[in-house]
Amino acid sequence: MAGGLTACRSVDRAPVAGAANRPPTRLLNLAIIGAGGRGGDNLEALAATGAVNIVAICDCDARQAGEAFKRYPSAARYSDWRRLLESDMRLDAVVVSTPDHNHAVIATAAMRRGKHVYCEKPLAHSIFEAREMARVAAEHGVATQMGTQGHAYEGTRRAVEVLRAGTIGEVTALHVWTDRPAGWWPQGVLRPTDTPPIPEGLDWDVWLGPAPQRPYNPAYVPFKWRGMWDFGTGAIGDMGIHNLDTAYWGLELGTPTSVVIKDCSPALTDPAMKDTAPLWSILELRFPARQGHPAVTMTWYDGGKLPPPELFQGEKLVTRDGGSLILGSKGTLFTRSWHGGQTDGDMFVLLPRKQFAGIAAAPTLPRVTSHHQEWVDACLGNGTTLSNFGYAARLTESLLVGNLALRTGKSIEWDSAAMRAVNCPEADPFIRPAFRNGWSL
Repeated sequence: MAGGLTACRSVDRAPVAGAANRPPTRLLNLAIIGAGGRGGDNLEALAATGAVNIVAICDCDARQAGEAFKRYPSAARYSDWRRLLESDMRLDAVVVSTPDHNHAVIATAAMRRGKHVYCEKPLAHSIFEAREMARVAAEHGVATQMGTQGHAYEGTRRAVEVLRAGTIGEVTALHVWTDRPAGWWPQGVLRPTDTPPIPEGLDWDVWLGPAPQRPYNPAYVPFKWRGMWDFGTGAIGDMGIHNLDTAYWGLELGTPTSVVIKDCSPALTDPAMKDTAPLWSILELRFPARQGHPAVTMTWYDGGKLPPPELFQGEKLVTRDGGSLILGSKGTLFTRSWHGGQTDGDMFVLLPRKQFAGIAAAPTLPRVTSHHQEWVDACLGNGTTLSNFGYAARLTESLLVGNLALRTGKSIEWDSAAMRAVNCPEADPFIRPAFRNGWSL
């Protein structure tokens, strides 16, 4: 259970050099929910802004939170996020870095209490949850940000400007890929049947949250849950959020109208597919025409599969971990990593290189110190966030529609307005899942 509570207040401070926009005049009282893994990375990045006061650290797995507890010994400690939000401490904002299936229940509870929220990607475990998070954020007027740090990179924003300027012409086709799972986590496997004891320091009930009841097993905790349908969203949910972001943002794609499974392994009839995403898949998503722009067909590849070699026009992959090819009528924009680029070594390129040498678009988007700084500044009334829950919910939905096809084994015709797969009622439980008794939004 939680450690002793400490009364915490906003702290006046001197302006911090390098803070984006106008530096805040006080520290943001912040709680970290999920302090290991990505939570630890978020903690480091937020501390580096010089604009936060870590007042509470919450993790249902004390083993994962150990390093954070040591670094912030004066922060109140919790194992159950509900007790944290029910406390009377002065708390301005929370960071949600838990497994995907807990994002929505925690974030909506925090926002309804007026807390600003930073939530890891993907925004939610289901389409309904993503929409509800966006709705509650708008209703309560809080500052929100999804953890797509590449969204703030110079190369990403520059690439978006290039796309919106029409530099590569009209885009009708898009290819996006990732190497995941690639040994990062298990997929295409059967559910374990052994029932070892729950390790000391892990609150298994809180970890499960709204997910269906099942016995504890080390096959899930920590990190290995990402390919399990009850907890994670597979490769397209986990890395698609990063790898599609540049094209999705720049082309303002909206939500797809259809998804077709081109190939996957293991076969959709394999018993393992009931519990986990496949080892690899290739999907085709169709985005409708937008005002003045044609429809776009996106081909998604995971598990190390790649687009046809000729589309790269002789360019070598900087890394196989992910990227995108955005094919326009005048040329191609190639993001060579899971974002548009942070440094010269991974910056996007326009193809053919000779045709676009020296060409750049006029800056139209703001530049920020970091994704985390952008959110902190917005929490303190200083500017806005560009990966807010309104944007993040649409991007997340677009990718989770792909998982509807994988989970049902059928092509999906998606009616976004009705939030349903019109040809596939079997998808309904995955669009709006039933929560375990005692858990709700």
